[in-house]
Amino acid sequence: MTKETAAYRGWKKLPDNRLGHALFSLGMVARVPYFGTVLPTVIRLEPGYCEVVAPKWFGIHNHIGTFHAIAACNLAEVAMGMLSEATVPTTHRWIPKGMSVRYLAKAQSGLRATAALPEVPDFATLTEGRELVVPVEIHDRSGAEVVHADITIWITPK
Repeated sequence: MTKETAAYRGWKKLPDNRLGHALFSLGMVARVPYFGTVLPTVIRLEPGYCEVVAPKWFGIHNHIGTFHAIAACNLAEVAMGMLSEATVPTTHRWIPKGMSVRYLAKAQSGLRATAALPEVPDFATLTEGRELVVPVEIHDRSGAEVVHADITIWITPK
C-alpha cells in the first residue's frame, strides 16, 4: 500500500510539461476552488518542495493596480498546500494552523511562490501532533522577493 497522497500520485503520472502542469493545476482548483482566484499553475512538486506561478490579472489587482496582498497570501497557501500533499504521507493528516506574512515590496508582475522545507520530517517517528513551519518565498518576475510567508501546519497521525 502506498503512503503517497492521491494528489502527489496524480502529479507524478502527468507529463512534466506545460500541459501536464495545467491539467494538474485544474484538478487542484476543482478540489480547492478558492485557489482558482489567483489562476495558479504548479510547475514543480516533490516531497519538501513546491513551486507555483500565478499571472498578474485584473481579478487580483488592489487599489493601486498591483498584485493584492491577500491574493499573494492565497498563492502562498497554494504552494504550502501542495508541498504538504507531496510530503505528508497518507498515514498522517495536516491542516493549516497559522500564517505569518511580511509584505516586502510592491508586486507589479506575475508571481512565483516557492515553498521549501529545510528538512523533511521522519513521519515514522511522528506519533503525536506536531507543528511544522513551511516557509514560502514569493518573487516577482525580476527575481525580487515581494512577500515572505511562514505557514504553520499541524500534523497528526491518523
